[in-house]
Amino acid sequence: MEVFLTIFSALFSIVNPLGAMPVFIILTEGSTLAQRRKQAIKISLFVIAILLIFFFSGTIILNFFGIELEHIRIAGGLMICISAMSLLGKEAYKGKPIAKEVQEESIIKDDISFAPMAMPLLSGPGAIALMIGKYAFVNENGFIGYFSLVMAVFLVAALTCVILIFSNRLNKFLGKAGMSALSRMMGFIVLSIGISMILNGLIPLLKS
Repeated sequence: MEVFLTIFSALFSIVNPLGAMPVFIILTEGSTLAQRRKQAIKISLFVIAILLIFFFSGTIILNFFGIELEHIRIAGGLMICISAMSLLGKEAYKGKPIAKEVQEESIIKDDISFAPMAMPLLSGPGAIALMIGKYAFVNENGFIGYFSLVMAVFLVAALTCVILIFSNRLNKFLGKAGMSALSRMMGFIVLSIGISMILNGLIPLLKS
């Protein structure tokens, strides 16, 4: 349970489906509820696939490029901190930032499930770095650790799916003030996780 809660809380904060709601609403404008539901389900499935693929192949990727785990933690922590700062800004109610060019291109696409929603918006560099960085922690706990991680990923994806399906209702209920408050709260948590990852990478390097 400790492993599950540790991974779930960190992963949900970084994936932050609440922050992705405004973008999903814009990109699915004019779509029916059935179409939005279909997109939300596909997005969640892609999120599961991306996160688990990078987790289980993380060590192979690191060995291939000669990258130490501590380096990934530091780089991932910096990416997470940058993402968190955008959620703490003046336009926090807009949720996660996305380039205008990507948004304009995505509006005319029939399928936005993989790009830009699943990647890079939800399971982006920060979430991937977190998954790779947790490999040693999960491996120490054996089968229970792996099972807990998979369950945490599935639960985060399921909650993401539900939040996106009801994104219009949630957005109307919360309004700009509520979305801004939520985004800043999530931004603070994500910033803390990013700093923690940087320290977890720096301390072993300094000791060695």
